[in-house]
Formats: sequence, structure tokens, C-alpha cells
Amino acid sequence: MTSIGTASPLSRGSLLRRVDNTPHLRFHPLPHVGSLPVTARGPASFLEPEFHGRVPQKRCNVGAASTSSNSLGNCHFSSTNDTFCKVRFGLKSGGGRTHGFRIPKSTEDGGGEKGGDNPTSTATEEPEKDPNSSSDSSSPATSNPADDVPKTVPVDVQLDAFKLLELIGPEKVDSEDVKLLKEKLCGYKTFWVTGQEPFGDLGEGVLLLGNLRGKREEVFAKLTSGVRELFGSKYDLFMVEEPNAEEPDPRGGPRVSFVLLRKEVSDPGPTTLWQYVVAVVLFAFTAGSCLELGIASQLSRLPPNVVQYFTNPESIEPPDFQLLVPFVDSALPLAYGVFGVQLFHEVGHWLAAAPRGVKMSIPYFTPNITLGSFGAITQFKSILPDRMAKFDISVAGPIAGGLLSLSMLSAGLSLSVNPQATGDLVQVPSVLFRGSLLLGSATRAVLGDSAMRAALVSIHPLVIAGWCGLTTTAFNLMPVGSLDGGRAMQAAFGKRSLNVSGFFTYLMLGLGLLGGDLSLPWGLYILILQRDQEKSCLNDVTEVGTIRKIGFVIVLLLALGTLLPLWDGLVEDMNPPLF
Repeated sequence: MTSIGTASPLSRGSLLRRVDNTPHLRFHPLPHVGSLPVTARGPASFLEPEFHGRVPQKRCNVGAASTSSNSLGNCHFSSTNDTFCKVRFGLKSGGGRTHGFRIPKSTEDGGGEKGGDNPTSTATEEPEKDPNSSSDSSSPATSNPADDVPKTVPVDVQLDAFKLLELIGPEKVDSEDVKLLKEKLCGYKTFWVTGQEPFGDLGEGVLLLGNLRGKREEVFAKLTSGVRELFGSKYDLFMVEEPNAEEPDPRGGPRVSFVLLRKEVSDPGPTTLWQYVVAVVLFAFTAGSCLELGIASQLSRLPPNVVQYFTNPESIEPPDFQLLVPFVDSALPLAYGVFGVQLFHEVGHWLAAAPRGVKMSIPYFTPNITLGSFGAITQFKSILPDRMAKFDISVAGPIAGGLLSLSMLSAGLSLSVNPQATGDLVQVPSVLFRGSLLLGSATRAVLGDSAMRAALVSIHPLVIAGWCGLTTTAFNLMPVGSLDGGRAMQAAFGKRSLNVSGFFTYLMLGLGLLGGDLSLPWGLYILILQRDQEKSCLNDVTEVGTIRKIGFVIVLLLALGTLLPLWDGLVEDMNPPLF
């Protein structure tokens, strides 16, 4: 419990006395932050009548934390002598916290604050009193025993937003631990600290500014081991680029700073039961969307009796549905191929993460009726050690899925021109091959111009599976948000480059330049589920190297060529009219 007085920062308020020596409450929240509404109930003899109405409720929004008016409970003043206030805060994650504080009885010489009125405070404006009111203080009052009983009336007061955020926010770093870290670990041999600042939207971390006294990797290793020896697993130490640095480090590269965070704040946490349930449900829906894609590709093979039953209103007798068994069996290979690409994609992530000791969450597959799946959302369940690990894990999945898709596309094209495989071919509109500049050109080169001029093109189902897999892989390589391409861009070129590439990616999706008709669903998918950037690594300064950067640029160009459409002018140049 906290006693509100001159040393209490909880409400930045006080118990004041007017000229007529009557007490009243005064609260003044920080104007540049906002205020949080709290409903208070107290005795009528203790609270002024002008507080007996509701004041306009405000909303507090500091950084990423936002608390609306309906997330607070009541606070009750129990007596006029020693008032106890209990506030219950509703949390967005469910449940709540209850906090209490005590307001002592005001004295005759200035109320609850020593030294009288606070010049920076502003009391609530008093309404004008009616001169004809029967409650005039000059008129004598008749003593009534019922009037001696304190009445409880509702009143709204404003509490300090900063203190409320401290109560409901994440755990912060102990100041004594920061002092011990600077005394024991920092110095002229490692990192000379010149200042410190709060870090994070809610100030949950500490940012240490200063100058390096050695190679950054060696200094970081010494400080990390020292933090483990001093505090165990209580904290995590991050090496980041110094924000707002005016000049680079004299030793080369950017200036660095160190961030100290509590383990429970920086650790992503384990996968919960409901997340497993969601993943299983999404897995089933994605399998169904892949099967639907396979069935759609085989519609030309439906038995005539079944087609007539569903299309002719006069058909009464249902057909033998056993005829659908061969039809469904013919749709399964395509469904297996499309879903297999997504599984292989996730296996690539896991194979790259396991040797580095990085834990991955269960994949959340997302269905798509056009391509079978958007891919899967896979979260990091442990802090990444460095940017190289982030890069390798991020690109491992698209490379694995892309290679499998490319092999299926190549095998399907070779079977499409094989006369012995004509019984397995399906017919698709030739206009579909204009959806990709790279894939459409490759298909035209294999099948020939004469085949592409027809309205329908006969291809093997593996072509469709490889095409869908390569398109999905290219979309996931877009350098935006927390997609695989966004993570790789952040690791290879930094957060600023990711912001720039993300802007142009959104612009091209909005204009329909990437993926054609698929640009709208993919843009919504990114905005709703994948727009946030990935968190920083422990060593977020050391770069990935030139070879990885060049390789990623090449992969981005291939993905761009896959998503750009084959426009009509280029088609006419590639397919001149025959005379």
C-alpha cells in the first residue's frame, strides 16, 4: 500500500482545503501522456459536491500500451479518517490485477501535501452556486442523526498514467543491477559507459551508451558471460546499433550500444495449448484447400452421369457415386504435391534452426483456394543469437520449397510433351500462363508457341503443383514484414532497408503489379498476419557477409520475375502472327 503525500508518485494529487476549510480531492495527470479514468466512491462529507458527477473519460496511449476506459474497475474510499483506495485493472490478455493505496486524513494546516498548494497543479473548476439554494452555509442547519452517516456517491478522478502503466506493464530492470553491471563489467577494457536511457515503449529495458574498447564481438562475448555470472538467467544482453548516432565507430562499422532486458520480457515463451489447437485446425483447412485445388484441375474428367445430375434440373435419379472414386483419386497427386511443397518448406526451416539451437513454433498453415496455401506462419520460440542465424533460417525454407517446386515443374513439363503420358494430362486455360513472366516464358519455351496460342493447353498435373509451389515461395520471399523475405532482408541489410523495401512491396501489391489477381489477397494476408518486423537478435550488429547479400539479391530477382505478369506487349513480341 502507498500513502499519497509529497513522496508518493501514484496520483500526483493531494487532499486540499478551500477557504472554508472543507477538504476536496485534486488530481492532475500528465498532460503530454493522457489520463486513465477511475471511478471512485467516497463519503459525501469527505468529497466536494462538484465532484459528484462524471467527468469526460480519456484514453491513454503510450507506445504500444493502450488502456481504454472500460478496462478499469472501481476504487472505494472506506472512511474519512484513513481512506483506502483499491483499483482493479482489466488486462487485455485476460484476468486483472488489484492494487491498493491509502490516503491519510488531511491536517488543518494544508491538507495531505506539505507546503500547501502545488503551483504546478490545477484543481477542478468549481461550478457557481445558486444563491437561492437551501444548502447555503450561512443558514442554520437542523441536526439529524441520519445526516451523520457518510453517504457513498460516485465520483471520477484521474490517476497518473505513468504509474498505472508501471503497475500493469512488464517487469523492469533493477537499478541496482544496472549499477552493478557498470561497476563489475564495463570499463576501459570493454565498454566505457557514457550514459543510459530507458529502452522500449514502456521503458522495460535499459540502453547503455558509450564507447567500445575492443572488437565488438569480443566485448559482447565478455559482457554476455559476465551477465550470466552475475545474474544467472535473470537478464538478456543485446548488442544493437546506437540509435541516432551522428558518426560511425572509429574502429569501423556502426556505433554500438547494449540493451539489458529481463528474461521474461525478451523470451518469446513456449507454445500454449490453444496455439496447438489453432495449428491443427488450420492444418485441416489447408489440406482441404489443396484437395479442392486438385479436384478443380480434374473437372474435365467428371463422369457424364454426375455432370448431368448436377447441371440438369430435371434429373431425379442420382447417379452411382462410386464413379467419383477414380475422379477423386486422380485429384490426389496434385493435392499431395501442393501440400508437400509447404511441408518441405517448413522442414527446411527446422533443419537450419536445429544446429544453431533455435527453437521454432509449430507451423500455422494458412489455406488459399487459388494456390492451395499461403504458406505457414512459423514463429521463433527462442532468441536468435545473431543476424547470420536469422538469415540462414529464413532463407532455408524458401530454398527447400523452391527446389522441390522447380523439380516438379520440370518433371511435369517433360511429361507434358511425352506422347505416352497423354492420358494423364489435364487441360487448363492458356491465359493462366500469362500470370508469371519467368514461369510463363519457361513453359512457352518447352511446349512451343503453337500450343500456347490455343485456348486450352494440355499439361501434366505436376506442372500445376510446381507452378503453385513456386508462386507461393516467391510471395513468401517478398521483403516485407515478418515474411521469410522480410526476415532475410532485415538480417542482410538492416531495419531501415526493410522499411524501404516494405513500402515498395505494398505499393506494387496495391497496384496489382505482383501476382496479378493474387495481389489483393496476399496484401491482406501480410497486413493482417505478417506486417510486424522480427525482433532483434542478441548480436544485432555483426553483418552476414557479402556472399549472403549477393545471393539474397539474386533470389529476390528470381522471385520478382516469378510474380511479375507476362504482359500483352511482350506476348505479342514472343508470339508473332503467322502468315
